[in-house]
Amino acid sequence: MQSKRFILLIMVISFCTLARAQKIALKNNLLMDGMASPNLGVEFKVGVRTTLDVPVSWNLWSFSNDKKFKHFAVQPELRWWKCQPFTGHFLGVHAHYASYNAGGIGPFRTIKDNRYEGWLAGVGVSYGYNWIFAPRWSLEATVGTGYAYMSHDKFPCGKCKPKIGHKTAHYFGLTKLGLTLVFLIK
Repeated sequence: MQSKRFILLIMVISFCTLARAQKIALKNNLLMDGMASPNLGVEFKVGVRTTLDVPVSWNLWSFSNDKKFKHFAVQPELRWWKCQPFTGHFLGVHAHYASYNAGGIGPFRTIKDNRYEGWLAGVGVSYGYNWIFAPRWSLEATVGTGYAYMSHDKFPCGKCKPKIGHKTAHYFGLTKLGLTLVFLIK
């Protein structure tokens, strides 16, 4: 229930910002595409040198042999641009939330032999740069670090198997990585 309220809050803030925004950008993270995770982002200008970026990723795929990496993730970020929005250097502060169901993948036995179903939430800071290569098109590189609290149930791989454990964890490290194609709507 909390996740639905959080997502609704982000959407309301985004649409309220849209009403005042002078510039809007549609975005697609090419690194997420490379991991077969469809994603779309919207970034709004909210001040003279600030923007609000709201990327969403939603992966519904299951692979053969009960392999899966299903997830829904949102990572809103407030950005401060060195000169003007949508060009050059920026610093950001982001929050993130994801729900996931993953298993049967990876080189490590614990991930390959089990399935994990849970959620994570956290915060972080980021740095990025946006290169303009056409009047409405640009390419953005972003890297961020931060904290995430994770909570998940563990199941053996296979359908309808009983839960074999629950775990919570605190993660500090890389929380954002992107090579993003940006289309600016004026």
